[in-house]
Amino acid sequence: MATTSVSNLQIALSRPCIPSQKPANASAVVSGKSKARSWDGLASVCHVASVQPFQQGLTSRSIKFDKIVTKAMSESSENKPVSGLPIDLKGKRAFIAGVADDNGYGWAIAKSLAAAGAEILVGTWVPALNIFESSLRRGKFDESRKLPDGSLMEITKVYPMDAVFDSPEDVPEDVKANKRYAGSTNWTVQEVVESVKNDFGTIDILVHSLANGPEVTKPLLETSRNGYLAALSASSYSYVSLLKHFLPIINPGGSSISLTYIASERIIPGYGGGMSSAKAALESDTKVLAFEAGRKKRIRVNTISAGPLRSRAAKAIGFIDMMIDYSLANAPLQKELTAEEVGNAAAFLSSPLASAITGAVVYVDNGLNAMGVGVDSPIFKDLDIPKDQH
Repeated sequence: MATTSVSNLQIALSRPCIPSQKPANASAVVSGKSKARSWDGLASVCHVASVQPFQQGLTSRSIKFDKIVTKAMSESSENKPVSGLPIDLKGKRAFIAGVADDNGYGWAIAKSLAAAGAEILVGTWVPALNIFESSLRRGKFDESRKLPDGSLMEITKVYPMDAVFDSPEDVPEDVKANKRYAGSTNWTVQEVVESVKNDFGTIDILVHSLANGPEVTKPLLETSRNGYLAALSASSYSYVSLLKHFLPIINPGGSSISLTYIASERIIPGYGGGMSSAKAALESDTKVLAFEAGRKKRIRVNTISAGPLRSRAAKAIGFIDMMIDYSLANAPLQKELTAEEVGNAAAFLSSPLASAITGAVVYVDNGLNAMGVGVDSPIFKDLDIPKDQH
């Protein structure tokens, strides 16, 4: 899989030498028995505080943006009652495909799921595996692994993965011989699922946080057939393949989540190479998969349309800073989106609190999707448009 951490604009650096995707958590069992379950069964309140928003140099604005704190981590106490509605994913196991560093939505989703009590497994793009595992061992990610209770997020196991290939028979000889894949085995989708089944038996949550468009910087009119199909293969069909292969080992009542982007339905110049088409396909597939997986095993399937994040993967397309500035100027909520806010939305969608939500595109973008115009346009200079004064 070309597995990479997918920023909002979830695209990994293109690697022309080999097919690649770059990485861009937790399910809840909702069965007939859940009706009889008392709220006492959800014994812990979660507190996941979002970290400082990514720093940015906004020289054109003097607006003060507040740090937003969201809650999702467990803080159990036998001596005091639970306050509010808890997100409790204890006993659940999540597999997050597309985590290769600590700087994207996949990592943030893993943290929020872990904070709510879920066990974390990740799939990492094969060429990034050694660096990722080495960074984990050396403590490079320790600061970003911190959970709200002060403990560190534990990743139970890291699996090498390349979601572009469904089975060993699909891997071309040039990829097999590529030194970036040397030393890694069992990394096609089918083999990863078999490994997870042998190691753990089942999972409860599946997260697809990866995408790649080798020609993402090209306008659609200049995109080649191979580039277009590669974007769809890595960014949308990979989700179909993952859910298809994982479905037999996802516990009934589980949850599956992917990450999309508003370019699926609106024109975003610069987001090319077929990536807008891939996101549109992903959203359409989400609805169909929700029906099929729901009828077969009561698995809920949703996708999160996230706003722009200054992640390493997003920087590959070259205009992420402009998109963040645009969102700050035009979104209903004038603040920079944090990865933690997307992670917490994923934890909610994976929990019993979202037991009737499936087939949905959930926007986590400060409301930018609702806007029909850019209010920072000179055309609106004479209108009295309110600005965030906080």
